[in-house]
Amino acid sequence: MWYFTKNQWSLLLKWGHSFKKTIFKTFMDGSLNPVWPRLTAMLMIPLCLPACRKPEMPVMPPPIVEVMPVAKSEVPLSTTLIGQLDSPQNVEVRARVEGVVDKMLFTEGVEVNAGDLLFELDKKPFIEALAAANGALGEARATLKKYEKDVARLQPLTLSRAASQQDTDNAMASVEVGKAGVKTAEARVQSAEIDLGYCEVRAPLTGLIGARQVSIGGLVGKGEPTLLATISALDPIWFYCNISEVEYLKAEQESRAIGRTIATVPVHLILSNGQELPAPGRFVFIDRAVDPKTGTLRIRAEFPNKDKLLRPGMFARIRVDIGTRKDCIELPERAVVELQGKTFVWIISPEGKASQRPVKVGGQVGSNFQITEGIAPGERVVLEGLQKVREGVPVNALTAAQLAALKSAAAAPAKPATP
Repeated sequence: MWYFTKNQWSLLLKWGHSFKKTIFKTFMDGSLNPVWPRLTAMLMIPLCLPACRKPEMPVMPPPIVEVMPVAKSEVPLSTTLIGQLDSPQNVEVRARVEGVVDKMLFTEGVEVNAGDLLFELDKKPFIEALAAANGALGEARATLKKYEKDVARLQPLTLSRAASQQDTDNAMASVEVGKAGVKTAEARVQSAEIDLGYCEVRAPLTGLIGARQVSIGGLVGKGEPTLLATISALDPIWFYCNISEVEYLKAEQESRAIGRTIATVPVHLILSNGQELPAPGRFVFIDRAVDPKTGTLRIRAEFPNKDKLLRPGMFARIRVDIGTRKDCIELPERAVVELQGKTFVWIISPEGKASQRPVKVGGQVGSNFQITEGIAPGERVVLEGLQKVREGVPVNALTAAQLAALKSAAAAPAKPATP
């Protein structure tokens, strides 16, 4: 399709008018020359060639991007660790003698007090053993009395040479043997009493008891101490986790920089459902050495658990609040671009041109990254529209407030014109 400018149209109409007059005159005179069509075509070519060009494309405005001015702020220093809860005391209640379970005197899954009777074993064999031990003790004591009387009778006879000294010495030795026999018999009585006492299995501490591991009528303690139940102390509760040596060194450096130690920083427990325990805890143990197999260090924190909500085996997280660091630069995560192991941001110069800037990321606080190197306060960083920017290309940089105002103005209905 041909396009003509206004000047071309004027010139074409003028030449056309002259050409029309000339042709008309030639026809009237009867002197039409064959040269005229050629001359006409030659005159039309310069007019048509410029008209074949397409119109120039309109210049696009610079793209709109959202920017954020860089400013310093106080950044809370914290880290989150994942671990598992455990009781300070997990005591296994075991049968200490061989016997048959006669009674179970507790409810599974409830709190028991130290000294509460949990199980009773069949006592009859142990009562008989105690009676036999007492009988043996009585026999030993009677034997000892006989030996003592023999010595008392032989000593005067020996002085009057009515009995030999050897008989007296034998009688005195029998007394010592009798005393040893009495002690042995007494020990057997004590052992029988202890075994009889072990037939009553009592709680060794106050805590939450688990499920029973035996049934009434079952034989326990044959060959080895049989596990009957487990009791766990719940208040306080312990949190265990493993941290890498890099995380440990970083936490130590950050805490020392603000004049604190790891043992004094507050620790907050976050449960698996996201609930945070209101009462803070504290670190009570850091292992003496790093595990060479895993490269981690085992640590333990202690939390109050008065309402017995927390149970051993639960998975949880702790947030370690080290303190705050002043004069830090934070950027939203969406403003930081990572490519091939490097991180950078897009900076808008005062002239409105975009440039790529490598930065060093220190850590992450929530959804923001701490920037330690690469940018300075006052510079503008691109937040939205990263796909629109190119190195050295001008952009229309607007803040979030300016963008909101622009959208509000565009969405507002146009006012009717007043007559």
